[in-house]
Amino acid sequence: MSDVATFSTFAPATGELFHTYPITSDDEVAQSINRARAAALWWANLSFSKRRAILLKWNALLISRLTEAADLIVAESGKPRSDADLEAAIACEHIAWAARKASFYLRPHHRSPGLLMANMSAHVDRVPFGVVGVIGPWNYPIFTPIGSIAYALAAGNTVIFKPSEFTPGIGLWLAQTLAEIVPERHLLQVVTGAGSVGAALINHGVDKISFTGSTATAKKVAAACVERMIPFVLECGGKDPVLIDSDADLNRAAEHALWSGMANAGQSCIGAERIYVHHEVAERFLEILRERAHEIKAGVNYGAATRPAQIEIIKRHVNDALKHGQQVVGDQSSVGERFVEPVIITNVPEDAPSMREETFGPVLLVNTVNDMKEAIEKANDTSFGLAASVWSRRNGEQIASQLHCGMVSINSVFTFAAMGSMPFGGVKDSGMGRIHGPEGLLEFTYPRSVVKPRFNLPLEFTSFKRSAFADKVITTLSRIRHK
Repeated sequence: MSDVATFSTFAPATGELFHTYPITSDDEVAQSINRARAAALWWANLSFSKRRAILLKWNALLISRLTEAADLIVAESGKPRSDADLEAAIACEHIAWAARKASFYLRPHHRSPGLLMANMSAHVDRVPFGVVGVIGPWNYPIFTPIGSIAYALAAGNTVIFKPSEFTPGIGLWLAQTLAEIVPERHLLQVVTGAGSVGAALINHGVDKISFTGSTATAKKVAAACVERMIPFVLECGGKDPVLIDSDADLNRAAEHALWSGMANAGQSCIGAERIYVHHEVAERFLEILRERAHEIKAGVNYGAATRPAQIEIIKRHVNDALKHGQQVVGDQSSVGERFVEPVIITNVPEDAPSMREETFGPVLLVNTVNDMKEAIEKANDTSFGLAASVWSRRNGEQIASQLHCGMVSINSVFTFAAMGSMPFGGVKDSGMGRIHGPEGLLEFTYPRSVVKPRFNLPLEFTSFKRSAFADKVITTLSRIRHK
């Protein structure tokens, strides 16, 4: 009988067993890091063009087998097939973007040495950290971690990925596919299990951590990293607002706000949770929102709650909101054992827990405001700062510029997430650092300044033999340059 510890995943909609996986031991984590470090020496020394070719070949393989990826996502996350297909396709977009753009953004950059050092040449290299540990979430089990994995690999790092214990299958599949392209090197390895396995990545000294998850867990990850001086990037949750001005296209605003809040069973860190609508159009907006919400159904338009414990949080927030506000769509009975039907509640006080804490379910709270100034103030009055959506024909950019968050969609939702060129991340309790875009590539390297003389000067400035004349030259040039 095997003494290897295991854990299992279950179909969210039915609770049926899907698969059983081994829990990676502490020693196995250490061995994975050693293998990754050896591979990193080879990978970092490849040219950008060779790394690009390998990553694009991997991406082509993934695209040819998207059905397999979607099957795993559906089985372990419970989302509808169309959502799984979309998630896998967008993940491939990011791999391609990172592979193609790494050389442009990470090549050496020459810098001006300044007048006093005019005889020197100077440039900045971008150096990969080495081994990056990626700790991924369960709500978007391929899209979100690829935002770190692809960019870290393109920057010259190797990766060890710890997927969520609810959705490990897709992570193992990713590592398997890359191993088919580069079987002789451990560019991407997967360790499986709960939080202790992710902690072991830090304890055994990976060179950087990229974490996605709750703010509470992110703070623990950050504290553990700081103890070991390991840099990190954190992508946490949000209480994302939608701001609807009096001149908004209400039909589109209602349709997209509803999708933002309900898609993926509301399990999106960038999904709508709070809506602030101008009083002049509030009644009409709620009417449209109510009509559209009655057209969607859990189990058809979106799936079950992936994480069973989330049901209790959703139930608590719905009860709290109904205690303070007014029902528009749904009530306590909407929160089932596995599925949650759409819930929309209005006039909930700003200090209610349901307005302050992340719900992560198909629940929208809609409040009326006198003007967009009030909407902006209320949108910003939160400990979170991840994403927002603004709906206005004339004032979208003006409103967006005043929001304290990392990402804003104007007259749209979620669109920034699909763009390889746009950085993804938040501020305040929503995290720090960025994935995606040039910023995501830079995130997985550190700058190294390199200088050397182009010719020697007759005056030595960095010597104990420096003369009084040399001192006079320095002060005279400084006066000329800065007066």
